[in-house]
Amino acid sequence: MQRLLVLFDLDNTLVDRQGTLANWAVEFTARHTLNDEEQEYLLGMVAERAYPSTFDAIRTRYRLLMSTAELWRAYCTDIAALVSCPTDVLDGLDELRAAGWRVGVATNGAVDIQRAKLRATGIAERVDGVFVSEEADVRKPQAGHFALAAARCGTELGEGDWMVGDNPVNDIGGGRSAGLSTIWIANDRSWPLDDPGPDHTVPHARAAIDLLLLHSVGNTRTTT
Repeated sequence: MQRLLVLFDLDNTLVDRQGTLANWAVEFTARHTLNDEEQEYLLGMVAERAYPSTFDAIRTRYRLLMSTAELWRAYCTDIAALVSCPTDVLDGLDELRAAGWRVGVATNGAVDIQRAKLRATGIAERVDGVFVSEEADVRKPQAGHFALAAARCGTELGEGDWMVGDNPVNDIGGGRSAGLSTIWIANDRSWPLDDPGPDHTVPHARAAIDLLLLHSVGNTRTTT
């Protein structure tokens, strides 16, 4: 018998990426004495894709003296200082593992920033494994991303495993294609696609954890 696996998305699932980026944009514009109107531009840039190349474009636009590498390192440090994970969610990750689940994080993004957030919030020490897309250039919704995340948790994808996330395409569609049951974090939204919806819809990560804990009795799968 083998323990079931649940994979969680990181941004806007376990942590509030949108709110964290908004706070960062305020601090960045103040630090570099930029006009308040630039906050929306900066927020849009990093929200779409936060990589060193993003900060190369920002450096060029504002003619900043810091190098791209320095700006990127500062961004990773700043975001780590601003981001947080709700205490009840952190406790829930512990509860899932205590109930016999393997728990992993499957996230798109750059390794530096994603792992900085995982360390700063305490998530890293509460999961069995993490896979960040940049590590192997395999992004959700590709099925290989979920397989690699499972491997990081010391297992393979199998019947009865789950994916929890906020993105309808990357997390729910991708998870379904990989053979996983799915829980969508709605974040006050209605399901936006014509495609089949998730197996369950919940308002936030703690509700997803509580739902999974209901499956904890006998939560094992047979391997052949």
